[in-house]
Amino acid sequence: MRTRSRFAGVVLISAVAVTALVGCGPAPWDPAGGGGTPTASSTAVPTPVPNDLSGGATQRTLTAGAVTATVDYWSTLAMDQWTAEAVKPVSISLITTVQPDDGQKVYLQRASMTAVPSTPTGALEALPPQLDASTVSPGYLVLDPYSYSQTFNVGPVPAEATFVTLQFSYDFLVQTTPTSSEYAKQTATDTLTVALTD
Repeated sequence: MRTRSRFAGVVLISAVAVTALVGCGPAPWDPAGGGGTPTASSTAVPTPVPNDLSGGATQRTLTAGAVTATVDYWSTLAMDQWTAEAVKPVSISLITTVQPDDGQKVYLQRASMTAVPSTPTGALEALPPQLDASTVSPGYLVLDPYSYSQTFNVGPVPAEATFVTLQFSYDFLVQTTPTSSEYAKQTATDTLTVALTD
């Protein structure tokens, strides 16, 4: 009888110890502290601005009807100096071929550039277009091996702008026949994105 009472006492003490342990809160080996799985906070990383002149220059091939134009773009101003307040020159060199090549010539009637400053949330007001219209009729001869070169300037833009989009347009006149004084007009367009620095 005495042995059974002693055993009951041991059981009672063990039960009290387990109850005390349960009432002490989360187990020390639980890294979550009983509050569930912790979540990692993340910070949004801004999307890098593409830069078509990041290598200093780029070349594009444009097609307008029978005319294929090869255009080289570059800037004499280093990319790390393309700030919002700076005057930023963009030079172009253009040459064309025509298919079928029956001996007709290709002339550039006019070239234009419009610079549109932008922020990550949208475009700002465009700068006034810059235009180079031919002073000779019917235009500047641009059929290979004759080429056209020009420099346009992107003026100061708002300080919040992070890049500029350069919209180019080229109007060509193509002789209908090698001896004709009649011309077909073809227009080619192109767009460059250039990042701005602080």
